[in-house]
Parts: sequence; structure tokens; C-alpha cells
Amino acid sequence: MQLDLDEERRRRMVERIRGFFLESFDEEISEFRAEQLLDFVLTHLAPHLYNQAVQDARAFIQTRLDDLDGEVYLPDPG
Repeated sequence: MQLDLDEERRRRMVERIRGFFLESFDEEISEFRAEQLLDFVLTHLAPHLYNQAVQDARAFIQTRLDDLDGEVYLPDPG
């Protein structure tokens, strides 16, 4: 699965990475290095996080659907 970002979102993420390194490590990194880190995250980490998010959403919705059965079920009076 390839996660693609539009140019504006990619630019903002690169700037956030650069800001994170500056704030957290007092180290300026180049735009190139920040892009390389972003590419690594998108290739190796993001798909796993995405899959986990989908599974979490599925479990949440399934729980709500299970609850719905109890809400609308009325026993047959006859």
C-alpha cells in the first residue's frame, strides 16, 4: 500500500519534522533529510498504523452495531 500526500500536506509535514528536530534536539536538519525521514515513515511505519486504525474503527463500529440489536429487539408478544 502506497500512501501518497499532496504537495501542500507533504510540505507541512516536512516543516513539522524540521521543527521537531530543532525543538527537541536543538538540531537543524535539511529539508532533504526531513523528506527522507518522512519517506521512511510513509513506507515502513504508516501502513501498519493505518491498518491498526482501520481495525480499531471496525471494532468500534461492530460494538455499536451489536448494541443496536439490543436496542431495537422487541420480543414477539404472541
